[in-house]
Amino acid sequence: MTEVSKSDGKTIAIISYITLIGWIIAYIMHDKDKTDLGAFHLRQSLGIIITAIALSVVASFVGIAILSWIIQIAILVFWVLGFVGAVQGEKKLVPLLGAQFQDWFKGIG
Repeated sequence: MTEVSKSDGKTIAIISYITLIGWIIAYIMHDKDKTDLGAFHLRQSLGIIITAIALSVVASFVGIAILSWIIQIAILVFWVLGFVGAVQGEKKLVPLLGAQFQDWFKGIG
């Protein structure tokens, strides 16, 4: 049997989507075991987290309840798509901003 010294990054990818604390843990794990898949999903999940925070702040200032609901549903959809991609071990960009997340956070990797 051959032992693989590096992981495939799937565990890091999955953990990165489990809250901000999970992202931090995944980032620390990734620092010790860098993989393309782990870096990809760290960038995607960080983008989702930052977008969620920014849009929540905007929605709270605007004060339109339906806008808040739409934002929350959109963020949930992005999160589910990213998480499913991580579980499947695939590099799937989240809609709308996925490519920008890869570019904006290219330092993670």
